[in-house]
Amino acid sequence: MSSLFSQTEPEVPLVGIARLAAQGEAISEGHNVDYLTLENRSLLARCTSQRVPFHWQINPYRGCEFACKYCYARYTHEFMEMRDGLDFERKIYVKKHSAWLLRQELKQVRAGQSIAIGTATDPYQPAERKFGITRAIMEEFSRHQGLSLGLVTKSDLILRDIELLRAIASKNRFSVHITITTTNTNLARILEPRAPRPDLRFKAVEKLAAAGIKASVNCAPVLPGITDSPKELESVVQAAAAANACSVAAIPLFLKPCSEKIFMPFLKANFPHLVVLYKTRYADRAFLPVEYKKRISALVKRLCRQYGIAARDEESHQTANRGSLSQQLNLFINEEDKVWGSGAEGSQS
Repeated sequence: MSSLFSQTEPEVPLVGIARLAAQGEAISEGHNVDYLTLENRSLLARCTSQRVPFHWQINPYRGCEFACKYCYARYTHEFMEMRDGLDFERKIYVKKHSAWLLRQELKQVRAGQSIAIGTATDPYQPAERKFGITRAIMEEFSRHQGLSLGLVTKSDLILRDIELLRAIASKNRFSVHITITTTNTNLARILEPRAPRPDLRFKAVEKLAAAGIKASVNCAPVLPGITDSPKELESVVQAAAAANACSVAAIPLFLKPCSEKIFMPFLKANFPHLVVLYKTRYADRAFLPVEYKKRISALVKRLCRQYGIAARDEESHQTANRGSLSQQLNLFINEEDKVWGSGAEGSQS
């Protein structure tokens, strides 16, 4: 089948990941989604930045179908010379030979080093039902012991692999971090159009915990004027506690230019009264002021104490052991010095 890479003949030859993406073969189609192969040369990407809490990262796919309006990872498609932000959710690249590559590359991982799965794509997005790349990767991990692993997802599809994950957890330090932005189903549907409902995600946390797998909730991102009220945050913390999550983290919105191109039109259409506020707050930075972060952190800590659940925040990240992945994995999404800047997502993986 011919390539679906939408580009005319370039004046400058494509190189690296852009060339590999251009050579991708169409293997399936979904609802406004094209699935293409990616002849990746590496799966395990090293993280050199000291500002992230893990040493290695794995992304089974490139792109994500959940189409979250705030997604910070859209720019990873730009490494493939794909400048339309919507391409990130419409062109999903399936990494070939992933389990085999992982088997070879795990030899590079040293004792105490941590591996994060799903840093720029959801490993259990709908494509996983079709292609099973994440399951193949986790099957490979189940053959090893003594590793420090953390996985981030919005999907209850993770429950398909619960026995496999139990096997991994029995021999390794393993944690799952379920991202739940709000308990409001209607709000979640417009924020994260193709992600599972919040109640399904909380049920996934409950079932993972019941299976003896360490599961936490990432309330991320916290959106000013939309999901940052005490009532909204309390509903997430309360539901997380009821699901027996081990902890909760609340992380304010990080709005990169590539995300802004998608998020601001969404805001104008659904929350027009907040447009000026967002333009002002994000006028010259991708982050909210420190004072805002401290206020949200203090509020969530108080709520967590109220409901008897642990809280995780940026302050703990400043002094934490980088290998403590189960406590710190959630924080990678709020770092200005992105791991992609170190070449991990800009490489040919």
